[in-house]
Order: sequence, then structure tokens, then C-alpha cells
Amino acid sequence: MALEIERRFLVHGDGWRPQVRWSRPLRQGYLTRDAAGVTVRVRLGEDTATDQARLTIKAAAAGIARHEFEYPIPATDGEALLNLAAHRLGKTRYGLDLPGGDWVLDVFEPPNAPLVLAEVELERADQPLVVPPWCALEVTGRLELSNASLSITPLSQWPEDERRAVLGAMGLRAPATGPADCSS
Repeated sequence: MALEIERRFLVHGDGWRPQVRWSRPLRQGYLTRDAAGVTVRVRLGEDTATDQARLTIKAAAAGIARHEFEYPIPATDGEALLNLAAHRLGKTRYGLDLPGGDWVLDVFEPPNAPLVLAEVELERADQPLVVPPWCALEVTGRLELSNASLSITPLSQWPEDERRAVLGAMGLRAPATGPADCSS
């Protein structure tokens, strides 16, 4: 059993781009998610060398740690499972060359665009970390910004004030919404 110790941040601007080592499009779906925090996810696009999908089970642990069980599965099985998943999302993942842990950055596709989140996997929860200046706001532990939650309630469906707060932290403005203009 592995422990995933991860911190997450909203990203402001594109100052992260010079640190990119690789990128790949990811598609993932959630087969289950329960109130105790157990999720079962299938992901395609991560294992480009072997063209396999990944089946991952995550469960809550202490603090910012989570239990994580991850297994390679044939890509055809991954596609079949993805088609069974009621909740899905797409994003492009970028691997970053930064010290202090394994950094990745996710640029989400609609209906979660223009959301950009950075994650760093750490060896210990108390590990010192130099946070890059383009990390605008730490969102570790904010369940509404977990991938599982975003697959169920994407950013575009959030209440306007909550969406504006997230976009504001990223240095973006939410488009104005209001009643349609029915005048002719």
C-alpha cells in the first residue's frame, strides 16, 4: 500500500511554462466515489510507453496523505471502463522540472476550463517546500477542487460567487452572466 502525500495550488499566469519537461493529454473517469472518500478512477493517456490505462483506488488517510493503489490495465479495458464511468474529465498534464518533490500541472478542458492546478507529491507531510510564485493559492484539502468532485460538478456549474473567487485567485475574470437580451 502506498501513501500519496500531495499539496495542490491554483495557478496564476504562465510563469510555469519554462519548467515543462513533458506533456500528455489525460482522460479519466470515476467509477465510484463514496462519502468516506474512497474513489475508483480509470485514467487513459498517462502510460505512453506501454499504451496501458491505469486503475486507481484512493482512500482518505491522516492529514494531507491518502492511501493510493494503482494498477496498469490494458488500454482496451481502460476505454471500456471509461465508457462506463458516469463522471469524466479531460485535461493536459505537464511534468515540471522543479525542486522539492514531483511537480505536475493540469490544464483542464471544458467544462472545467480555464482551471489550472499544480500538484506536488512529497515524501513527508512536513517536508519543506519552496512554492513557485505562480502558485496563487494553496487548495490542498478543498474537496470541491478534487478531480473526482470536478468530474461531478465542473467549474462551469459552480455558483457564480464561488467560480469568481477561484478565477480571481488565478488572475482571471469570470464572464458576466445575466438575463438574456430579448430586445429586437
